[in-house]
Amino acid sequence: MIRKWLLVLLVLPFMGNAQAYKDGEFLKYKIHYFFFNAGYASIKLEKTTWQGKPVYHAYGKGRTSVFSSLVMDVDDIYESYFDEQNRPLRFIRHIREGNYHKFVELLFHHNKNMVQVIDKLNNTVQRFYVPTGIQDMLSAYYALRNIDTSKLKKGDYIKQDLFFDNEVYHFKMKILGRQILNTKFGKIRTLVLRPYVQSGRVFKEEESLTVWVSDDQNKIPLRIKAKLLVGSIKADLIEYKNLKYPLAIVK
Repeated sequence: MIRKWLLVLLVLPFMGNAQAYKDGEFLKYKIHYFFFNAGYASIKLEKTTWQGKPVYHAYGKGRTSVFSSLVMDVDDIYESYFDEQNRPLRFIRHIREGNYHKFVELLFHHNKNMVQVIDKLNNTVQRFYVPTGIQDMLSAYYALRNIDTSKLKKGDYIKQDLFFDNEVYHFKMKILGRQILNTKFGKIRTLVLRPYVQSGRVFKEEESLTVWVSDDQNKIPLRIKAKLLVGSIKADLIEYKNLKYPLAIVK
Protein backbone atom coordinates (compact mmCIF):
# COMPACT_ATOMS: atom_id res chain seq x y z
CA MET A 1 0.00 0.00 0.00
CA ILE A 2 2.82 2.42 0.77
CA ARG A 3 4.70 1.79 -2.52
CA LYS A 4 5.85 4.91 -4.36
CA TRP A 5 3.73 7.22 -2.15
CA LEU A 6 6.49 7.08 0.49
CA LEU A 7 8.30 9.69 -1.57
CA VAL A 8 5.53 11.09 -3.78
CA LEU A 9 3.63 12.42 -0.75
CA LEU A 10 6.67 14.42 0.26
CA VAL A 11 7.49 16.16 -2.95
CA LEU A 12 4.34 16.98 -4.85
CA PRO A 13 2.46 19.46 -2.66
CA PHE A 14 4.82 22.21 -1.55
CA MET A 15 5.62 25.77 -2.48
CA GLY A 16 7.34 28.97 -1.35
CA ASN A 17 9.12 32.24 -2.19
CA ALA A 18 11.69 33.16 -4.88
CA GLN A 19 14.91 31.13 -4.70
CA ALA A 20 13.82 29.46 -1.47
CA TYR A 21 16.67 26.95 -1.37
CA LYS A 22 20.44 26.67 -1.69
CA ASP A 23 23.17 24.19 -2.47
CA GLY A 24 23.40 21.49 0.22
CA GLU A 25 19.81 21.62 1.50
CA PHE A 26 18.77 18.30 3.07
CA LEU A 27 15.43 17.17 4.52
CA LYS A 28 14.55 13.84 6.14
CA TYR A 29 11.09 12.53 7.12
CA LYS A 30 9.80 9.71 9.28
CA ILE A 31 6.68 8.03 7.90
CA HIS A 32 4.00 6.28 9.95
CA TYR A 33 1.37 3.91 8.59
CA PHE A 34 -1.35 3.35 11.20
CA PHE A 35 0.72 3.30 14.42
CA PHE A 36 3.81 1.73 12.84
CA ASN A 37 7.03 3.27 11.62
CA ALA A 38 6.67 2.60 7.90
CA GLY A 39 9.95 4.05 6.76
CA TYR A 40 11.92 7.17 5.91
CA ALA A 41 12.17 9.54 2.98
CA SER A 42 14.78 12.18 2.28
CA ILE A 43 15.60 14.76 -0.36
CA LYS A 44 18.85 16.62 -0.89
CA LEU A 45 19.94 19.31 -3.32
CA GLU A 46 23.34 20.13 -4.76
CA LYS A 47 24.81 22.20 -7.55
CA THR A 48 26.50 20.31 -10.38
CA THR A 49 26.72 20.36 -14.20
CA TRP A 50 24.70 18.60 -16.89
CA GLN A 51 25.87 18.63 -20.50
CA GLY A 52 28.36 21.33 -19.59
CA LYS A 53 25.81 23.66 -18.01
CA PRO A 54 25.35 24.54 -14.30
CA VAL A 55 22.26 22.85 -12.85
CA TYR A 56 20.71 21.76 -9.58
CA HIS A 57 20.61 18.05 -8.83
CA ALA A 58 17.80 16.90 -6.51
CA TYR A 59 18.06 13.38 -5.08
CA GLY A 60 15.06 11.85 -3.32
CA LYS A 61 15.03 8.48 -1.60
CA GLY A 62 12.29 6.45 0.09
CA ARG A 63 13.00 3.36 2.19
CA THR A 64 10.79 1.13 4.33
CA SER A 65 11.70 0.32 7.93
CA VAL A 66 12.74 -3.19 9.00
CA PHE A 67 9.20 -3.91 10.21
CA SER A 68 7.52 -2.66 7.04
CA SER A 69 9.96 -4.46 4.77
CA LEU A 70 8.64 -7.76 6.09
CA VAL A 71 5.38 -6.87 4.29
CA MET A 72 6.66 -4.80 1.35
CA ASP A 73 10.31 -3.94 0.81
CA VAL A 74 10.51 -0.49 -0.79
CA ASP A 75 13.68 1.15 -2.07
CA ASP A 76 12.84 4.12 -4.33
CA ILE A 77 15.20 6.66 -5.84
CA TYR A 78 14.12 9.79 -7.72
CA GLU A 79 16.53 12.29 -9.29
CA SER A 80 16.00 15.56 -11.11
CA TYR A 81 18.38 17.90 -12.90
CA PHE A 82 16.94 21.38 -13.44
CA ASP A 83 18.35 24.77 -14.40
CA GLU A 84 18.32 28.13 -12.64
CA GLN A 85 14.89 28.85 -14.15
CA ASN A 86 13.57 25.65 -12.58
CA ARG A 87 13.14 23.96 -15.95
CA PRO A 88 13.63 20.18 -15.66
CA LEU A 89 16.25 18.75 -18.00
CA ARG A 90 16.62 15.16 -16.82
CA PHE A 91 14.60 12.99 -14.45
CA ILE A 92 15.45 9.49 -13.19
CA ARG A 93 13.07 7.13 -11.42
CA HIS A 94 14.57 3.88 -10.14
CA ILE A 95 12.27 1.94 -7.84
CA ARG A 96 12.20 -1.52 -6.28
CA GLU A 97 8.99 -2.39 -4.43
CA GLY A 98 8.72 -6.06 -3.58
CA ASN A 99 8.85 -7.88 -6.93
CA TYR A 100 8.10 -4.67 -8.86
CA HIS A 101 11.06 -2.96 -10.54
CA LYS A 102 11.06 0.16 -12.69
CA PHE A 103 13.96 2.17 -14.09
CA VAL A 104 13.19 5.09 -16.42
CA GLU A 105 14.95 8.25 -17.54
CA LEU A 106 13.15 11.35 -18.82
CA LEU A 107 14.83 13.94 -21.05
CA PHE A 108 13.02 17.26 -21.43
CA HIS A 109 13.20 19.17 -24.73
CA HIS A 110 11.52 22.48 -23.89
CA ASN A 111 12.10 23.98 -27.35
CA LYS A 112 9.91 21.20 -28.76
CA ASN A 113 7.50 20.86 -25.81
CA MET A 114 8.45 17.21 -25.74
CA VAL A 115 9.58 14.64 -23.18
CA GLN A 116 11.62 11.59 -24.17
CA VAL A 117 10.99 8.58 -21.90
CA ILE A 118 13.71 5.93 -21.87
CA ASP A 119 12.82 2.60 -20.25
CA LYS A 120 16.14 1.20 -19.05
CA LEU A 121 14.77 -2.27 -18.31
CA ASN A 122 12.86 -2.85 -21.54
CA ASN A 123 15.15 -0.84 -23.83
CA THR A 124 12.31 1.26 -25.25
CA VAL A 125 12.02 4.96 -26.04
CA GLN A 126 8.76 6.93 -26.18
CA ARG A 127 8.08 10.60 -26.89
CA PHE A 128 5.26 12.68 -25.46
CA TYR A 129 4.20 16.24 -26.24
CA VAL A 130 3.64 18.34 -23.14
CA PRO A 131 2.44 21.86 -22.23
CA THR A 132 4.86 24.74 -21.86
CA GLY A 133 6.15 25.02 -18.30
CA ILE A 134 5.91 21.28 -17.56
CA GLN A 135 7.69 20.01 -14.44
CA ASP A 136 8.84 16.61 -13.27
CA MET A 137 7.97 15.36 -9.79
CA LEU A 138 11.03 16.77 -8.04
CA SER A 139 11.60 19.95 -10.03
CA ALA A 140 7.97 20.85 -9.28
CA TYR A 141 8.76 20.78 -5.57
CA TYR A 142 11.44 23.45 -5.98
CA ALA A 143 9.54 25.45 -8.62
CA LEU A 144 6.45 25.70 -6.43
CA ARG A 145 8.60 26.85 -3.53
CA ASN A 146 9.54 29.86 -5.66
CA ILE A 147 5.97 31.17 -5.69
CA ASP A 148 5.28 34.29 -3.63
CA THR A 149 2.69 33.17 -1.07
CA SER A 150 2.56 36.39 0.99
CA LYS A 151 -0.70 37.53 -0.58
CA LEU A 152 -2.38 34.14 -0.78
CA LYS A 153 -5.45 33.71 1.39
CA LYS A 154 -7.79 30.93 2.45
CA GLY A 155 -9.61 29.46 -0.53
CA ASP A 156 -7.01 30.44 -3.15
CA TYR A 157 -5.63 27.81 -5.54
CA ILE A 158 -2.23 27.09 -7.06
CA LYS A 159 -1.88 25.01 -10.22
CA GLN A 160 1.04 23.26 -11.92
CA ASP A 161 1.39 20.79 -14.81
CA LEU A 162 3.45 17.67 -13.96
CA PHE A 163 4.68 14.84 -16.15
CA PHE A 164 4.64 11.49 -14.35
CA ASP A 165 4.04 7.87 -15.43
CA ASN A 166 3.80 8.97 -19.09
CA GLU A 167 0.95 11.37 -18.33
CA VAL A 168 0.42 15.08 -17.81
CA TYR A 169 -1.16 15.80 -14.43
CA HIS A 170 -2.97 19.10 -13.96
CA PHE A 171 -2.06 19.35 -10.30
CA LYS A 172 -3.87 21.89 -8.11
CA MET A 173 -3.68 22.81 -4.45
CA LYS A 174 -6.01 24.80 -2.19
CA ILE A 175 -4.94 27.15 0.61
CA LEU A 176 -6.71 26.11 3.83
CA GLY A 177 -5.22 28.83 6.03
CA ARG A 178 -2.40 29.37 8.50
CA GLN A 179 -1.66 27.56 11.76
CA ILE A 180 0.95 27.16 14.51
CA LEU A 181 2.28 23.59 14.40
CA ASN A 182 4.01 21.73 17.24
CA THR A 183 7.14 19.99 15.93
CA LYS A 184 10.30 18.45 17.40
CA PHE A 185 12.00 21.74 16.56
CA GLY A 186 9.44 23.84 18.44
CA LYS A 187 6.27 25.70 17.48
CA ILE A 188 6.44 26.80 13.84
CA ARG A 189 4.18 29.07 11.80
CA THR A 190 2.75 27.09 8.89
CA LEU A 191 0.68 27.42 5.77
CA VAL A 192 -1.89 24.61 5.55
CA LEU A 193 -2.49 23.19 2.06
CA ARG A 194 -4.92 20.77 0.43
CA PRO A 195 -3.42 19.12 -2.68
CA TYR A 196 -6.07 17.41 -4.80
CA VAL A 197 -5.22 13.79 -5.57
CA GLN A 198 -6.81 11.00 -7.60
CA SER A 199 -9.23 8.98 -5.49
CA GLY A 200 -9.87 5.26 -5.76
CA ARG A 201 -6.36 3.91 -6.38
CA VAL A 202 -4.47 4.77 -3.20
CA PHE A 203 -6.29 7.69 -1.61
CA LYS A 204 -9.74 7.46 -0.07
CA GLU A 205 -10.95 10.65 -1.77
CA GLU A 206 -9.50 13.56 -3.74
CA GLU A 207 -9.35 15.70 -0.58
CA SER A 208 -7.52 13.04 1.43
CA LEU A 209 -4.20 14.88 1.67
CA THR A 210 -3.25 17.76 4.01
CA VAL A 211 0.18 19.40 4.14
CA TRP A 212 1.74 21.87 6.58
CA VAL A 213 4.65 23.93 5.17
CA SER A 214 6.73 26.47 7.04
CA ASP A 215 5.21 29.93 6.59
CA ASP A 216 8.56 31.58 5.90
CA GLN A 217 10.93 32.04 2.98
CA ASN A 218 11.92 28.35 2.95
CA LYS A 219 8.42 26.88 2.58
CA ILE A 220 9.55 23.38 3.48
CA PRO A 221 7.02 20.64 4.31
CA LEU A 222 6.86 19.91 8.03
CA ARG A 223 3.99 17.43 8.18
CA ILE A 224 1.86 15.45 5.72
CA LYS A 225 -1.28 13.49 6.52
CA ALA A 226 -3.29 11.35 4.12
CA LYS A 227 -6.33 9.08 4.32
CA LEU A 228 -5.74 5.95 2.26
CA LEU A 229 -8.19 3.31 1.08
CA VAL A 230 -6.87 1.25 3.97
CA GLY A 231 -5.68 3.21 6.99
CA SER A 232 -3.81 6.51 7.01
CA ILE A 233 -0.28 7.76 6.61
CA LYS A 234 1.62 10.55 8.34
CA ALA A 235 5.08 12.00 7.65
CA ASP A 236 6.99 14.40 9.92
CA LEU A 237 10.22 16.27 9.32
CA ILE A 238 12.87 14.85 11.67
CA GLU A 239 16.06 16.40 10.29
CA TYR A 240 17.11 19.37 8.18
CA LYS A 241 20.40 20.91 7.07
CA ASN A 242 21.52 23.97 5.13
CA LEU A 243 18.23 25.82 4.84
CA LYS A 244 18.63 29.15 3.10
CA TYR A 245 16.57 31.00 5.72
CA PRO A 246 15.77 30.50 9.43
CA LEU A 247 12.64 28.47 10.18
CA ALA A 248 9.55 30.39 11.32
CA ILE A 249 9.86 29.18 14.92
CA VAL A 250 7.61 30.98 17.38
CA LYS A 251 9.74 32.36 20.20
